[in-house]
Amino acid sequence: MLMRARSANHGSPDSAPAHVLIVDDEPAVRKVLATLLSQAGISSSVAANPQEALALLEKTAFEAVISDLRMGPDSGFELLQEVRKRFPNLPFVMATGVDDVRVGVQAMKAGADDYLLKPFDIDVVLASLQRARERKQLESELENYRLHLEQMVSLRTRELQAALAELEHSHSATLEALGSAIDLRDGPTAGHSKRVLLYSLKIAQEVGGLEDQLRTLGMGAWLHDIGKLAIPDSILLKPGALTRAERQKMERHVEIGYDLVKSIPFLTDAAEIILAHHERYNGSGYPCGLRGEGIPLEARIFAIADSFDAMTSDRPYRSAFPMKTARSIIDVGRGELFDPQIVDAFLAVGEDTWTMIGEDSQRASVQKLVSGNDSRLPPAGIVTCPAHPPNTPLSSRQGRA
Repeated sequence: MLMRARSANHGSPDSAPAHVLIVDDEPAVRKVLATLLSQAGISSSVAANPQEALALLEKTAFEAVISDLRMGPDSGFELLQEVRKRFPNLPFVMATGVDDVRVGVQAMKAGADDYLLKPFDIDVVLASLQRARERKQLESELENYRLHLEQMVSLRTRELQAALAELEHSHSATLEALGSAIDLRDGPTAGHSKRVLLYSLKIAQEVGGLEDQLRTLGMGAWLHDIGKLAIPDSILLKPGALTRAERQKMERHVEIGYDLVKSIPFLTDAAEIILAHHERYNGSGYPCGLRGEGIPLEARIFAIADSFDAMTSDRPYRSAFPMKTARSIIDVGRGELFDPQIVDAFLAVGEDTWTMIGEDSQRASVQKLVSGNDSRLPPAGIVTCPAHPPNTPLSSRQGRA
């Protein structure tokens, strides 16, 4: 420590005495201060100007610097600036013969750790050196804490990213299993969920500007029929037309599916698509009778993909339509069943592309399609039906998909 317990002659040095650099252009001042420090048990070296001081600092380890403010053409502030650049942790005390507190404040603002007034009093010098050293020690501890904190935050961030990646993989695996369960339950539509997922993403790509919604759209498309797990086989697999009562039970699958997933945090947004995927642009859909842009955009996209796949796939109650016929039916439904702009995006994709997507769908990985690290997914909100949804004639509702 720079503060020494001293006898009457100031001379009880420690086994490892401090080493201070004295910088002053007046030899007498250098000699007096060096003598006072020596009597206090502190060794020192002297320099007549900033250049000599910097040369000594490069060669010798010092515990502190005491520098005069004015040294002929040179300035103690210039030395202070260089010391702060090269030796930022070295305590620096500025000495001046001007009894003006503003000089001390200026020195402290410039980076000095303390300041002294001439003529020197050894007790004041030692106290100043002690304060300077304690200040630097505190700064060093704070810097070490900051670095340790940054390292700790970086480590925790990596651990969190790894945990999130594992959780994301787990989520994707769960989605794959749920979708597969739907296909196994509804055997005649096997592969439907994966095809409509790919069709939906392709239409969204054509619409453009929906990059942030693709993940939600993919999850909603993959799980859109999860509510059918609660529909009796006698209705779900019936080869003929459904009765009115059977159709009412079938239509419940959207609300059942919504209730199944709405409370799962990573599926909350996708639940909106599950609930609204049978809404129709003119308000003739179910369960809420939403119309136009009141229907969530992802659900409007999915409605076309779902109808397209339903029409181009064999079902227990009919054979598949030719692709050209299905495209024509969707075109005719613009403004009535489907959003006209999304119909345009759908028709902009050639038949060969749709055929290729359908054929390649079974080889596609759902985990890769619906996984992602995009945390900017906007909250989709919850669809709330009007208090009195319109009573839509059953004959106006299309298909059983």
